[in-house]
Amino acid sequence: MSPQTETKAGVGFKAGVKDYKLTYYTPEYETKDTDILAAFHVSPQLGVPPEEAGAAVAAESSTCEEMIKRAVFARELGVPIVMHDYLTGGFTANTTLAHYCRDNGLLLHIHRAMHAVIDRQKNHGMHFRVLAKALRMSGGDHIHSGTVVGKLEGEREMTLGFVDLLRDDFIEKDRARGIFFTQDWVSMPGVIPVALGGIHVWHMPALTEIFGDDSVLQFGGGTLGHPWGNAPGATANRVALEACVQARNEGHDLAREGNEIIRAACKWSPELAAACEVWKAIKFEFEPVDTIDK
Repeated sequence: MSPQTETKAGVGFKAGVKDYKLTYYTPEYETKDTDILAAFHVSPQLGVPPEEAGAAVAAESSTCEEMIKRAVFARELGVPIVMHDYLTGGFTANTTLAHYCRDNGLLLHIHRAMHAVIDRQKNHGMHFRVLAKALRMSGGDHIHSGTVVGKLEGEREMTLGFVDLLRDDFIEKDRARGIFFTQDWVSMPGVIPVALGGIHVWHMPALTEIFGDDSVLQFGGGTLGHPWGNAPGATANRVALEACVQARNEGHDLAREGNEIIRAACKWSPELAAACEVWKAIKFEFEPVDTIDK
């Protein structure tokens, strides 16, 4: 996403925008040129409180020293969040960056590039719940965790299991959810799960039910693919989220009534109505591979 597109996406809604993937590994990635532009929209738009606007700038680099330099520069710009790929970057580098961020008031957004070659094959590697626990010990504030719905699928109970392992202080043994022994984290800080990957407004009831309040919902194409532009796409997502949260708080069953809740919200949000029309035929139909052996 270009800095100009990021800026447009940041107009008029309470959210953040992150730099993407592995562009920052290349030697020609000029941190200052790119990040000054990307940080332009960090200054909140009219009506958006400062604490509710932000951009995640990539601190990734080929060396720990350069990584910290980029994090320092992000802090100097006033950027509240930096991003790191903890598997490709390595655990030592990740912990180094986590300590710097914690000491300097930055949030650390964790990307999980390369996880699939480790956790998607049942005859080698390890499950993502193990990688998630390792990340909590290494350090980070939020991590990409799959969606259950959308393209980054995951078996529902398994996903809920490692989401609890990320967030909660004490988790009881529950083999059905992939938790093979009781886990007591004592005072170790938790990590917020980030749901992303092929999600859009029709997924909002399921996402609200599955991930609850302590989560981040990251919409890429589900925002930028809106036929009216980026800001209406962001508005549609926000309206859908607030409609689902309100319905849940009123006692509605999001699993059974989710579509009706979204349709009702469309009556007073033309942005949401347009988004629903675009995404109504989009489905990702395949079986999860991260299941428990019976």
